[in-house]
Amino acid sequence: MAQVLRLLTDLRPEEDPNLLVGLSMPDDAAVYRLNDEQAVVMTTDFFAPLVDDPYDFGAISAANAMSDVYAMGGEVTLALNIAGFPEEMDSEIVAAILRGGAEKVHEAGGIIAGGHTIIDEEPKYGLSVLGLVHPNEILTKAGAKVGDAVYLTKALGTGIVTTAAMRDEASAEHLRAAVESMTRLSRHAAHLARESGARGLTDVTGFSLLGHAYEIAAASGVGIRIAATDLPTLPGAAEYAAKGIVTGGAARNRDYLEGKVRIGDGLAEAMEHILFDPQTSGGLLFATPSGEDTAKRFEGSKEPLWRVGEVVAGEGVEVTV
Repeated sequence: MAQVLRLLTDLRPEEDPNLLVGLSMPDDAAVYRLNDEQAVVMTTDFFAPLVDDPYDFGAISAANAMSDVYAMGGEVTLALNIAGFPEEMDSEIVAAILRGGAEKVHEAGGIIAGGHTIIDEEPKYGLSVLGLVHPNEILTKAGAKVGDAVYLTKALGTGIVTTAAMRDEASAEHLRAAVESMTRLSRHAAHLARESGARGLTDVTGFSLLGHAYEIAAASGVGIRIAATDLPTLPGAAEYAAKGIVTGGAARNRDYLEGKVRIGDGLAEAMEHILFDPQTSGGLLFATPSGEDTAKRFEGSKEPLWRVGEVVAGEGVEVTV
């Protein structure tokens, strides 16, 4: 994909000065300045069902799409449905998917104002999302400094747990915990991260924890050291990973990140699988200089938070055991 996008940038070497975040500095969403007080944040995301329940599928997809706006420091304003459904799909199922998405957008303080649907053999659903942010308050992947603490706001393992569920090998309790994590908005976590002086921030999605940590390290010109023992995992994730339940996306992440990450000897194979596991609607990963204040701020707001590492001199990502 990076090679394809490079061709697009070659078509327009001189970018509009109001395009604050675009192809020249890839991030979680595009940001375009409207005036001195407002910039729009635009993103889109959609995928096939991860779970059987149609309402949950719609809510997960919507939360995942909106997460990119929060990762840029913005607030969701407007969304459009993007969907593909089989022609013979029951209308009640379609309605449940769309209701799940609409109610999640409403929770975010935004509105759904339409969209586009096509006939497709495999169901797909997501959103095109527009948010707003002050031009001087954009949060990007760049800016992490040596000595910063690195934090994560959601537990890992959604890809492994949902894959186990598709194989009928996951317990109902484990799947429900994963769904609750995936449908929880990162809106307030983003507010708290900003208040904590976050710099170098992204949301953890399909590129895995290691992939997104590498993006922060590369954009910031630093290294990131992650402590495997401090990583939070969803109930059941380690158990299923130990059984070899992994995704194709994890294998692609491993291939791309070869030579970019270093994993210490002695790490359990299950945890290694979790490190490369593609996440859906994962948490925010960010660096901040204010360690204890950050933890107190999240604890006071009853928002989950784990300190998972630190920013160090060098490059790439190192995982310690």
